Amino acid sequence: MDRFWSNSRLVFGSAVLLRVALLGFGILQDNYSPVKYTDIDYFVFTDAARYVATGRSPYMRDTYRYTPLLAWMLYPTAWGGIWFLFGKLLFAFGDIIAGGFVYRILRDGADMPPARALKFTSIWILNPMVAQISTRGSSEGLLGMIIMALLWSVLQKRIVLAGCLLGFAVHLKIYPFIYAASIIWWLNESASAQTSGKHTRSPSTGLLVSLLKFCNRSRILLALSSAITFFSLNVVMYALYGRPFLEHTYFYHLTRTDHRHNFSPYNILLYLQASPETQSNVHLERLAFLPQLSLALVVIPLALARRDLPSTMLAQTFAFVTFNKVCTSQYFLWYMMFLPFYLSSSSLLRNPQVGIVALVVWVLGQAVWIQQAYQLEFLGQSTFVPGLWLSSIAFFLVDIWLLGIIIADVGQQSTRVEYDKSRAKKMS
Repeated sequence: MDRFWSNSRLVFGSAVLLRVALLGFGILQDNYSPVKYTDIDYFVFTDAARYVATGRSPYMRDTYRYTPLLAWMLYPTAWGGIWFLFGKLLFAFGDIIAGGFVYRILRDGADMPPARALKFTSIWILNPMVAQISTRGSSEGLLGMIIMALLWSVLQKRIVLAGCLLGFAVHLKIYPFIYAASIIWWLNESASAQTSGKHTRSPSTGLLVSLLKFCNRSRILLALSSAITFFSLNVVMYALYGRPFLEHTYFYHLTRTDHRHNFSPYNILLYLQASPETQSNVHLERLAFLPQLSLALVVIPLALARRDLPSTMLAQTFAFVTFNKVCTSQYFLWYMMFLPFYLSSSSLLRNPQVGIVALVVWVLGQAVWIQQAYQLEFLGQSTFVPGLWLSSIAFFLVDIWLLGIIIADVGQQSTRVEYDKSRAKKMS
């Protein structure tokens, strides 16, 4: 076993084999089982790809709510036959590359021994849940690759590249914009630069100096490069597809009220609000953003980002998913990619009993909800109240407890966790 964990080729090779096996299993299940392996969203992606392949708009496919770039990336699926698997291979390749960035950050940045770094990297690349979601046709693995590349770029101080990746990630899927806050706060001036030359200044002069120090070169470069990338992509897509691009890629998600397959505690409220008889002037789908963005965009970055950027991004994402008005299993991948950085020094590993309890209650919370949802969707039993509603509340409370542990762990770090480029080593 020690030989396995000391060889990155064996670990990553196993990750590839896991995904190949799941792809093969998926083909069999799709052909011989009434319950299909391929995610319904993948059919939406490939249908949209067929539209763009014939020069039409991807939004001719109902329920396509993504950037046209995703449909263009899946262009080969329009060729039919074995090419139908192209998107799944692309997504699976993406989450393996994301794992490569995780390993590189742990080795080069955190200066972690190879075997230990591979063990923590395997939390992502050898995770059956991650592999299954990608091979079923979810694009989260591709997004994970971009976000891990973003984190690596920031830690290596490749600011322009980081800005371009941030702009691209937000264009691909809106939520990564929350990382801008923690990255900008993390890119503070060094202590020596801040304390060089102490002079007595008037309050107005001191405020101006503080503002100038805050707007350092790295922050300006990040803001400019991310904004240019984001708006350039949007201008091109708008020129090609017009108003439907904005409507389906961005505006739809502001008022989305999807109440199926949804772990969110807002689930039942959104379901009731969807009925004409129970509609009110209170727009719950908009109010839901207040606690979510307050935590993910303001409180957590300001409190934690200068201590440990990767773990702060975990806390941000966990809070964003927990308080989101729509929450599915795919969204769990958004924060799972950050777990290797946090767990290496977390209380969940220092105190295994707490860690085991946390894992068990998190899994049980999902299992109870899924059992209620199965009765509703497949058996036709009305389990909205109290079963589905109570299980959503229970899972929400479990997530709040876990978020508290994460924030407490990162907040207790007395010094800033550095990922110093000068300590980089060649990957083994």
